Amino acid sequence: MSKTNAQASIIEAVVIGAGPYGLSVAAHLAAAGVSFRIFGNPMSAWADQMPKGMLLKSEGFASSLSDPGSELTLGEFCKQQGLPYQDQDRPVELETFVAYGLAFQRRFVPNLDTRMVASVDRVADGFEIVLEDGEHLRARKVVMAIGITQFSQIPEVLRGMPAHLVSHSSAHSKLEEFKGRHVAVLGAGASALDLAALLHRAGASVEVIARRGVIRFHNPPRKRSLRERILSPMTGIGMGWDLFLYVNAPQLFRQFPEKLRLDRMRKTLGPSTGWFVREHIVGKVPLHVNTRVVGARAEGDGIVLDIDHEGENRAVRFDHVIAATGYRVDLRRLNLLSEELCRAIRLTGGSPRLSQNFESSVPGLYFVGVAAANSFGPMMRFAVGAHYTAPKIAKHLAAASDRFAAQNKMHGDSVSDVRNAVSRP
Repeated sequence: MSKTNAQASIIEAVVIGAGPYGLSVAAHLAAAGVSFRIFGNPMSAWADQMPKGMLLKSEGFASSLSDPGSELTLGEFCKQQGLPYQDQDRPVELETFVAYGLAFQRRFVPNLDTRMVASVDRVADGFEIVLEDGEHLRARKVVMAIGITQFSQIPEVLRGMPAHLVSHSSAHSKLEEFKGRHVAVLGAGASALDLAALLHRAGASVEVIARRGVIRFHNPPRKRSLRERILSPMTGIGMGWDLFLYVNAPQLFRQFPEKLRLDRMRKTLGPSTGWFVREHIVGKVPLHVNTRVVGARAEGDGIVLDIDHEGENRAVRFDHVIAATGYRVDLRRLNLLSEELCRAIRLTGGSPRLSQNFESSVPGLYFVGVAAANSFGPMMRFAVGAHYTAPKIAKHLAAASDRFAAQNKMHGDSVSDVRNAVSRP
């Protein structure tokens, strides 16, 4: 293959992941005229790794994906489909959100390739991507929109236990298998409480075990006074001036000292769940707060947990334990990237340290979504963050593509001039 043909075969950009961020980035790249490929199973984390019947904690107005003209919002989709919807105070059903994401994909990202990416490595002219079926391709830019499920956390005391006894909450979308079984759910956040409520509804005998001293539910909706709205403005990730800053000034958050950014990430939006879950939990599911699991052992076809509650220890047998203990981004766990590539990425708290355009310390390698949160703030943990991220990256990549094309044209013209000069008598 000639050098010219080899260069032509290089894709300008590859997007890895087809969740809310990946689809939004792809929609904006298409509108900006950037040549790209996108790989992944659309909305798979939501469809396959979250329990059926779950309600989203985010408000309806904050649950839309991002397209350049804001043509297909969640509200517009629900209107077209005759589905109930409100911007606020009406929880969005998981199944509605998944159906909306798939409709968004069909409309704005019809070129989605559902094959999974097996590996990414750096080469001289960009990156080499290997697909699950062994196909190799090259790209100048790679946007990692990989979501959170690859970073699930299970407490150390439970690691190494067999999968039929211990699992992470992301492993369950259908809960019927737990009917009649005694299940422990570890955690105090939305995943834990949502899961416990749905397990109870599915006929399981479920108990919640939480290290925190209190289970927090959001306040039920009510009309707020003007004073309340001024003192605590509503945003796509909650109420308060601190959240207002994080949502409206992500570049300012990025300028904070690293220690402050990581501290804000730890302390902002701690474990809590929607107001609509309370009636399905309180008085129906035992909630053990200030309680830690200090030991675990398999016993017969079940698991025995050694539980410490304020200094008092007891052993309780369960059929299964589900760790709804969240996620922690750690690029060292991301087998998708080569070891050499991982070593070249500068980190901030386990996440990549990103430029103002979401570019890592490896030129041409970008990260969006939760992997960008330690750089750009808590908004990146939520779908609403795609409205800032997608147009920002698309504009940057379009400009880079134009510069590359201009450089190639200049190079081609100079080569042509030289050849003409040499051929003259």
